[in-house]
Amino acid sequence: MKALVLERVGELSLRDIDLPQEMGPDDVRIRLHTVGVCGSDVHYYTHGRIGDFVVNEPMVLGHEAAGTVIEVGANVTHLQPGDRVCMEPGIPDPKSRASRLGLYNVDPAVTFWATPPVHGVLVPETVHPASFTYKLPDNVSFAEGAMVEPFAVGMQAATRARITPGDTAVVTGCGTIGIMVALAALAGGCSRVLISDLSETKLKLAETYDGITGVNLREQNLVEAVNTATDGWGADIVFECSGAAAAVRDLFKVVRPGGTIVLVGLPPEPVPMDIAAACSRECRIETVFRYANVFDRALALIAAGKVDLKPLVSGTFSFEQSIAAFERAAEARPEDVKLQIIVDGEGN
Repeated sequence: MKALVLERVGELSLRDIDLPQEMGPDDVRIRLHTVGVCGSDVHYYTHGRIGDFVVNEPMVLGHEAAGTVIEVGANVTHLQPGDRVCMEPGIPDPKSRASRLGLYNVDPAVTFWATPPVHGVLVPETVHPASFTYKLPDNVSFAEGAMVEPFAVGMQAATRARITPGDTAVVTGCGTIGIMVALAALAGGCSRVLISDLSETKLKLAETYDGITGVNLREQNLVEAVNTATDGWGADIVFECSGAAAAVRDLFKVVRPGGTIVLVGLPPEPVPMDIAAACSRECRIETVFRYANVFDRALALIAAGKVDLKPLVSGTFSFEQSIAAFERAAEARPEDVKLQIIVDGEGN
């Protein structure tokens, strides 16, 4: 079938490729409608690797997806052909120790769409376990369904933070994930979120949401901004979403004594951290890798109108324009938050 294939670093093609399409009794077959362009997809395109995951052979991209069920396995009872769905892209080993502990996102045996050597879903059809496929409510569009995946990262961060209603949070990094984390923090009970970045354009977009205040690092020091907002006490929770060494360095100047640091962003190289400062404030440090057991909750918040992700879609491309979509994403325009590709234009 036709697919968007990363041939090698910097080279994409839209061509036919043979992919496994066998269905088991617990699987569903899905016709793809909308697939988001994720930063990890773009990083594989521009660099060919993320950490230990290296693209050594052609790989289909795409893992933020929504579509329509067109066939169900014999054991599937909660879905039927015609259902609009979104899909959790990581498939763990249900018998693994990590899965038994409820930590299936860190299962070493997990297979995750568009993570070498596993193909992604910028294709017309795919087969997926029904247990990781979620029916979209009627009021949730395919575009929103395809954004459940990145919002789930925000949900995982908010869950790890153990938010207490009324908390003040800081998010460092106003990219797609940073904004998703800020929205999840507000939905989880934070009273306000300060979000920092160098891009005034992205900060202005984030500030269109009630409860979010932008801090432009070109004009204002984050530590000073947080001290002003909290009368010198510090933030209850700091979510680090930039992966920038400078942001990690100053985390313990921003968090309050006894507060919580949640590490979400992935630095490309090891970065120094002030352990003494963390100890002197008795900070709790949490880490996030993808998500587990939150996909349905993320979808429920969107369906309930508690989180509106529609303003974050910056551009939409047809399947035939997939390469152009990735070329634009690689430009990292400040006005772009989420680009999406419509694989099949039928429906909403």
